[in-house]
Amino acid sequence: MASGKPVVILGVFVADTAYRADRQPRMGETILGNSFKLGPGGKGSNQAVAAGKLGADVTFLTRLGVDAFADMAKATWAEASVKSAVIETPQSYTGAAYIFIEETTGNNAIIVSPGAAMLISPEDIEANAGLIGGAGVFVTQLEQPIDAALRALEIARGAGVTTILNPAPAAKLPDRIYTLCDYVTPNETEAEELTGIKVSSIDEARRAADSLLKKGVGAVIITLGEKGALLHTAARSDHVPVVSAGPVVETTGAGDAFNGGLAAALAKGVEPLQAVRFACAVAGISVTRPGTAPSMPTLHEVEALLAEG
Repeated sequence: MASGKPVVILGVFVADTAYRADRQPRMGETILGNSFKLGPGGKGSNQAVAAGKLGADVTFLTRLGVDAFADMAKATWAEASVKSAVIETPQSYTGAAYIFIEETTGNNAIIVSPGAAMLISPEDIEANAGLIGGAGVFVTQLEQPIDAALRALEIARGAGVTTILNPAPAAKLPDRIYTLCDYVTPNETEAEELTGIKVSSIDEARRAADSLLKKGVGAVIITLGEKGALLHTAARSDHVPVVSAGPVVETTGAGDAFNGGLAAALAKGVEPLQAVRFACAVAGISVTRPGTAPSMPTLHEVEALLAEG
């Protein structure tokens, strides 16, 4: 399958330090863990890897330190056929994340220290305006400074690029940012943070999505965990059930798998509802495997799962 139009993703790479244990320690307490794993992460990087493994023509824009974790980042992207536009930042460090994974459920809690990526500035974005404006699909999140994300969305929108904002982690956003987004892709928690509407059902998701449409978003896609996803526009509202690929091992990175899959599908010209279903399949496979970037499936795996019906 052709790679489609270029995908450009602005975001953060961090080295994930993942600890599995029966429970989280209380403050002042030390407990024994069941396992430890060091691997590549960061929402933007994970999304780029997901899109790259699906065959998209993807470039990832970020800042890295000059250190061993930066070497890990570049090796990870090379393996997934992701091109990089890296601003090397020797005065800082490549980001890292603490990830606790609850052994019995696979649920997670995360602390992210973005390091050099927190220095991404609107000036950095201006220096890469040609890259962003030449994309078919542009994606960003909120792990790097919001003013940089805002400027990148402005450039992409001005060039007629399809724009996706994954508002994670949830943050207070300037009103203007919503009008620059063809798609906003929060999970249930992020949708509640952005709208004040608790999302624990499909109907509540629709109410939250309506609130985001009123802010100027083109389309809202709320990811709903085991309930799948909701695609909501002014014209229609479609609930897409989860696409199961087997027992859940770990949910870390599932949202990134979804967003990378969505970007790859839209870049290939897939219509939005089918793009969401495709993204649900990408996420459905990712949760059956440990890790984040290593869990991202190939296009062949996703197509095979969807073919099973």
